[in-house]
Amino acid sequence: MKRIAILILTTVLLTGYSYGRNNNENQNPEYMNTPTFTTEWDKTFPQSDKVDHRKVQFTNRFGITLTGDLYTPKNTEGKLPAIAVSGPFGAVKEQSSGLYAQTMAERGFITLAFDPSYTGESGGEPRYVASPDINTEDFSAAVDFLSIQDNIDPDRIGIIGICGWGGLAINAAAIDTRIKATAASTMYDMSRVNANGYNDSMDAEARYELREQLNAQRTVDARNGNNVLAGGVVDSLPEDAPKFIKDYYDYYKTPCGYHERSLNSNNGWNATSALSFINTQQLSYAGEIRNPVLIIHGEKAHSRYFGEDAFKKLTGDNKELMIIPSASHTDLYDQTDIIPFDKLESFFKQNLK
Repeated sequence: MKRIAILILTTVLLTGYSYGRNNNENQNPEYMNTPTFTTEWDKTFPQSDKVDHRKVQFTNRFGITLTGDLYTPKNTEGKLPAIAVSGPFGAVKEQSSGLYAQTMAERGFITLAFDPSYTGESGGEPRYVASPDINTEDFSAAVDFLSIQDNIDPDRIGIIGICGWGGLAINAAAIDTRIKATAASTMYDMSRVNANGYNDSMDAEARYELREQLNAQRTVDARNGNNVLAGGVVDSLPEDAPKFIKDYYDYYKTPCGYHERSLNSNNGWNATSALSFINTQQLSYAGEIRNPVLIIHGEKAHSRYFGEDAFKKLTGDNKELMIIPSASHTDLYDQTDIIPFDKLESFFKQNLK
């Protein structure tokens, strides 16, 4: 019974951080081959008068068109350092990553917050699929785009990954030597959590049962001709929900963080997305990253062990782990008095010079 409880919780949580399914329709929306984007300001944070903002599009190595928000400091000249930002896992660029990007642009960097493949205003079909390979490539595609801009120094480009994109950022840094500095904030190792459950609570038998469930869902999806979604953060929060689920609810389902295109705010990921992460280990070559890496995590975060263990894999004297006192996982999504922007600024200025 304990194993089944863990399995059920893992199945819904790891495909969308949900504690149960939403009451919303579970089918994918119609997909448009050419991604479109809104030109109005529709972020979860106020627009800064210190930076210029515009929408951009670029294509990754798999031919998927990605959409991003480019933030440029006002009244600057010459070639500037740049930072690509993405995450959290199941969020969109109008949420946390955009806040990080705009704030870092206020501090002198050209920044790009982008929607990953298959999500938000980016392309890719079927919708709402995650992939350790394609999503790592998304970071490199962002570096491609930044590298050829006239006002950016291609030798001074870094990345920031938040939540599940923190692990993907480290994965990208392991393969892309153009990334001169990497920051991972409140990171998840999505391969580990999908394959092993929280705190590595799943054994091989539970993992096999999970594979059976997910592959049975593939058959159902194939028969029906569409992909069922796992459900985002639950609409009605149970009283006995774990604190970190309540924290997700407070961000994704309330006005402070809700966005209409956010998977976690709405219907979640494709229910079978976990399969590729179960079978593909991220961070295998993290120890070979030669450029600087900063890992930031909250002292009270349920996910803290991902950051600490990822840090143990890193080598060299240019790697750093920063623990924020009393902070939870989601505090580092949008709490500007808790997110260590001064540290992020000094880290990137020191390593993108």
